[in-house]
Amino acid sequence: MKADEKNYYIAVDLGATSGRVILASFDGEKVETEEIHRFKHPMLPIGGHIFWNLPGLYNEVLTGLRNASVKLGEIGAEARSIGIDTWGCDVAYFHADGTIAGLPYCYRDPHTTGAVDKFCEEMPREKVYEKTGIQFMDFNTLFQLHTLSKKNGNALKIADKILFMPDALSYMLTGNAVTERTVASTSQILNPTTGELDAELLEKAGLTPDRFGKLVNPGYVIGTLTPGVQQATGLGAVPVVAVAGHDTASAVIGVPAKDEKFAYLSCGTWSLLGVESPKPIINDKAFGYNFTNEGGIDGSIRFLKNICGLWLLERSRTELKDAPENIADLCALYTTTDIESTINPDDPAFANPKSMTETIKEYCKRTGQQVPETAAEFMRVIFRSLALRYKEVLGWLRELSPNEINTLHVIGGGCQNAHLMQLTADAIGLPVVAGPSESTALGNVLVQLRADNRVKDIADMRRVAVNSTETKTYLPK
Repeated sequence: MKADEKNYYIAVDLGATSGRVILASFDGEKVETEEIHRFKHPMLPIGGHIFWNLPGLYNEVLTGLRNASVKLGEIGAEARSIGIDTWGCDVAYFHADGTIAGLPYCYRDPHTTGAVDKFCEEMPREKVYEKTGIQFMDFNTLFQLHTLSKKNGNALKIADKILFMPDALSYMLTGNAVTERTVASTSQILNPTTGELDAELLEKAGLTPDRFGKLVNPGYVIGTLTPGVQQATGLGAVPVVAVAGHDTASAVIGVPAKDEKFAYLSCGTWSLLGVESPKPIINDKAFGYNFTNEGGIDGSIRFLKNICGLWLLERSRTELKDAPENIADLCALYTTTDIESTINPDDPAFANPKSMTETIKEYCKRTGQQVPETAAEFMRVIFRSLALRYKEVLGWLRELSPNEINTLHVIGGGCQNAHLMQLTADAIGLPVVAGPSESTALGNVLVQLRADNRVKDIADMRRVAVNSTETKTYLPK
């Protein structure tokens, strides 16, 4: 098909360990994607803290845009728009002139350990949950900001604008500051009922809502690339669209579901298990189970729970001396052992230990179970533990969901792990539909399509997602 019969879009998709820039084409029926830049972006330890290298991230984005420009030039096409999604909670700080006012803290930095308890000395947990409906985790933006304010953090005092990571990168590309609602909804400072930042919560951190960008919904056109960025990338005045800026929100948009009777599992460094709901689910049971109400497309709510995911695998594989370099070979070792030990993936000990393998060993020893020693045994312990945790959380979800759940759609890189997918199907007793692994990039593009008037509504977006996706179904044994 000729280039002029397709429309082209650029999706920047940044996870918490790696990033990718995708060039997508749309022919009116389906989206095809091509990865044109992939990079690692490790956490940056400085002065006893962990930061994100925001200038480095921005430079990688520019590299991806340059690659896209070259590719588009080769096929005689132009980009219709650009969209950026990232992980949630973390924020960047900027001076009034647009320069960076300090590196963003990484959510795994230990300075927020115990931050929930400290904040809730000033406001009861029940009131915070009633206002936000967000799962309590020490690294939520509210608690990061509160921690910095109590330690007289310089960035808070000097910053003119505080922006979530996708909004920060969009600001650096366009010069326009916005706060996209889906990523803001991860912060525990956005009220899901009003759709606005909660002034009382921010006041506890010594802040006001005007320190953030203008609140916008997915599909809002932020602006066009600045002349400097145009020169650096070779692109023209391409619009930058506020897609669903939180990567899970984008991933859920890309779920190829054919009806509403499903739950989703975004399976990557984190596992996020939930359903879509037309309104927030904020009650005593949701509070007790520590579920979260995050923003989705068209004002919907992603009612979900965060679960420690393949972080366990990612950290362990770097420490296992007998681990194959190839990830598929490593995962396949699961079948060569019958160790029955399991861990609770959400035990705080696994958040960011000095040694993941030693922490897993200590957990098993402390709980009177067989201690894993080989790579094969660690794989089996990790995969079985995740599957059993999914079963537990799905059970709670079925108590609270407004919809019947007949299928689990698994998206993200973890959906390619056949062993974990089969274990999950067996544990939950439901079909597991795996794919696509790049659901986040697909959802990112789908929002750009709607901003460009190429699709009409969420039903049309789901139709395109189904057309654009290959999946594999695992049935419970």
